Amino acid sequence: MTGELEKILFIVVAAIAVASALNILIQRNPLYSALSLIVTLLSLSVLYLTLRAQFIAAIQIVVYAGAIMVLFVFAIMLLNVPKTQPEVEKQKGLRLLAIPFAGVLIAEMFFVLRQIRPLTLPVLSGDPDQVVGTTWSIGTALFSDYLLPFEVTSVLILMAVVGAMVLARREGD
Repeated sequence: MTGELEKILFIVVAAIAVASALNILIQRNPLYSALSLIVTLLSLSVLYLTLRAQFIAAIQIVVYAGAIMVLFVFAIMLLNVPKTQPEVEKQKGLRLLAIPFAGVLIAEMFFVLRQIRPLTLPVLSGDPDQVVGTTWSIGTALFSDYLLPFEVTSVLILMAVVGAMVLARREGD
């Protein structure tokens, strides 16, 4: 009976995910589209729970449905500013700080790469299927084998925020 209920829950939540994903494309208002994306991400986290991936479901809610969607809604609200807003004084001296900050960022990257040493991890006993996906295995893999892609992703997110701020400035208006 439990297997039947899991299948029914999976099908219902998958239908909700597909319907809200289609609603993202159909909506004309970008704010409503972002809200539909939140429903899609939450339903995906429920699908992860039905697949017994509790950690990934929690990360899906915290990172995507939480932080990333707040950033999306903020960008939507920022880009939909009426044209009658007063002009903010631009500080052109800040452009000169970009080169030193880029140098500091590159130096930090090389410092982090030099500090990486192979870790000796304790052997976890038990079924390999149960060991994969735990917070311990994900954390050690993320900060040992995948440290450079993790840092590159954080730099890409920073570049996206800077790009959103550049797009938010309306120089032609």
